[in-house]
Amino acid sequence: METLSALGAFGLICLASYMVGQGFKAVRLPTITGYLFAGALAGSFGLGLLGAADVEGLRFIDEISLAVIAFVAGSELYIKELRTRLRPILSTAGGILVVGFLLLTGAIYLATEFLPFTSEYSTSAKLATALLGGAVLLALSPPSTIAVIKEVRARGPFTRTALGVTVLMDVAIIVLFAAMASIAAALLTGSTLDIGFVGLLLLDLGAAVSLGIATGYILRTLLSLRVHHLVKIAGVLALGFGIYELASFVDTWSIETLGFEIYIEPLLIALIGGFFITNFTDFRLEFDKLLHDVGPAVYVAFFTITGLALKLDVLWATLPVALGLFAVRVLGIGIGSGIGSRLAGESRLVRRTSWMAFITQAGIALGLAREVAVQFPDLGDAFATLIISVVVVNEVVGPLFLKAGLKRVGETNLPEAGGADGGKVVIFGVEGQSIALARVLIGNGWDVVVADTDAEQVERIVATDVEEVLIPDLAEETLADLIDEDVAAVVAMLPDDDANLEVLRFAYERRGIERLVARPVEAAVGTDLADLGAFVVDPSSAMVTLLEQAVLSPQSTALFLHQDPDRTVAQVTVTNQDVHGTSLRHLRMPHDVLILEVRRGETTVLAQGATVFHVGDEVTLVAEQDSLEEVRLILGD
Repeated sequence: METLSALGAFGLICLASYMVGQGFKAVRLPTITGYLFAGALAGSFGLGLLGAADVEGLRFIDEISLAVIAFVAGSELYIKELRTRLRPILSTAGGILVVGFLLLTGAIYLATEFLPFTSEYSTSAKLATALLGGAVLLALSPPSTIAVIKEVRARGPFTRTALGVTVLMDVAIIVLFAAMASIAAALLTGSTLDIGFVGLLLLDLGAAVSLGIATGYILRTLLSLRVHHLVKIAGVLALGFGIYELASFVDTWSIETLGFEIYIEPLLIALIGGFFITNFTDFRLEFDKLLHDVGPAVYVAFFTITGLALKLDVLWATLPVALGLFAVRVLGIGIGSGIGSRLAGESRLVRRTSWMAFITQAGIALGLAREVAVQFPDLGDAFATLIISVVVVNEVVGPLFLKAGLKRVGETNLPEAGGADGGKVVIFGVEGQSIALARVLIGNGWDVVVADTDAEQVERIVATDVEEVLIPDLAEETLADLIDEDVAAVVAMLPDDDANLEVLRFAYERRGIERLVARPVEAAVGTDLADLGAFVVDPSSAMVTLLEQAVLSPQSTALFLHQDPDRTVAQVTVTNQDVHGTSLRHLRMPHDVLILEVRRGETTVLAQGATVFHVGDEVTLVAEQDSLEEVRLILGD
């Protein structure tokens, strides 16, 4: 009954925590920090809504959440996406692991002399604390990295390397943590680190790998069932809880029956299961969708309960040490990434900038810190609080470093850094429809100029939110000034067909612009305009066709008319060289994206899983706005 009461109170706290997280997001702070803050405020050191004993009774929420976070980390390790930058990814990750782990372990060991909760530890306990802390503090944050990349619309080799290293590091850290946890257990129990221990460590890791593969097969079976999506979500959550229960059972059973401890890292099991599903089954997209749907609730619950367990008095007392560890971590990452980038043959600019991409921390690091508190009660929540204080600093400042690094190497595509999101378009003809079109395009991120030679028309229709330009004529000099190298599209809506033809001919022949749209006055002129490759919209036939489609296919018509607020139809150009030669099924597209067709030159291909993308392809798709931004990053539009 007490657990049910605590669970009900925790549910209400989570609702409040979600609202706090949204408030943090509104002021451009990480939502995770908001969840931690809300949990800490509600805990025994704040309002006291839940005490330490209540939080301990909710430990199963911790375990389920950690398993889901590990599933996500494994699913991010998609081999086909990492292959093109494999050498710099492996080299950079290796440099950070070696240098960063040595520096952090040494710094934490020295710090144990000054921390009130470790100063009385034995030498073995201090070394165990340092080994565990060094492993945990090297973890990065794929979700935070992806969020920053999407925010600044970054693309390029540096971006792909940064994301690859971030994902790979989380995998390596979980393996490293599993090894350090076994060593720490031996140190804390007084066991000797002999050849037999090395064999036991290999047994622990081998058992985790075997169980991880078995977890992958169980997930594949679950995802293949023809049951409701919510049933599958419940199955994944139950499997995550079962992984922790199994690891606990094996730990207890081995001590009581065999006389020695077999410690199997649950996070490693779950991570391998997610990796297996993503790379060796046909359920990658469904698994991504499932994790996408359950993720928000899991993150709110996990980070809120982590905040509840925070010891604010320890946090305040260890803050100077936390800032010192933050500086050591940055130094270790800087030296390690610099060495790794040099060995991979990266440019001098990349070598000097790469460290900025790896400061961010979040999920896995906090998860491992919580696991230390659970698995090693001798270290307890005080250790977790110290680590979490460092993680919070990294989480707040890390995205700022990453954003600055991406900007330094020139791979951001912000409006202020190079024009509007959609590019620049010039519309010829000032009138009601052209102004309305301009407003829609501006709303979609285009830089729009509406031009006309009719001074009376320009003076009569004044739109303060649209840039209107009065041009003296359509002479070549005038058009050259207006249709410059930044223009991506030209729309001709002048009341004179000869003028429309002249404008589009200049845009096509002199500027090489292929995205041309024309609204002819006379239908007969449409052929001449089409010969230039222009998309011709005849007002009368277009209206009839639109009405026909509204009768035959109202939902698709609503999409094209932007009457569906959640989804939009868009066209994306493939410019990412790494996508060239890759099939649709091997691209990690968001689950809600529907590829309608791929146009290559004069050929149109109906998209299927086996459809191979080439640089220069024009891809037409339907997607939600957030997913559309992600597709543009993948394809490189």
